[in-house]
Amino acid sequence: MDFKNQSNQKNHGSDELSFNDVPKAVAHLINKVEHIETLLNAKQPQPQEGDRWLNLDDLCKYHPDHPAKPTVYGWIGQRSIPYHKKGKKLMFLKSEIDSWLKEGRRKTAAEIQAEAAQFITANKKGGLK
Repeated sequence: MDFKNQSNQKNHGSDELSFNDVPKAVAHLINKVEHIETLLNAKQPQPQEGDRWLNLDDLCKYHPDHPAKPTVYGWIGQRSIPYHKKGKKLMFLKSEIDSWLKEGRRKTAAEIQAEAAQFITANKKGGLK
């Protein structure tokens, strides 16, 4: 009897592996484990680059303006930059810094005009009677 067919049948105690069937059984088990491994790897979320911790030096190098440490300490004192503190050690989460940098974006004149026009049309209260 073929090992695959044998393993698919219910085991009532009468099905035993012979010494000659062991290599087939091991090969079959290896294939099954590799298949399970492939499925698990496909399901695991990939680590995101955005969730990386930066220390003060790393932040100064990462920030587009490459600020000096006293400048960053000033931002921390004003609580304008997101930070985490463990004892005396300052840590910054890269994803939070990226979001903070994006918040500082200035609108273009065209965007401001479009917003103003939308506001005016939305808030009209009839015209002159």
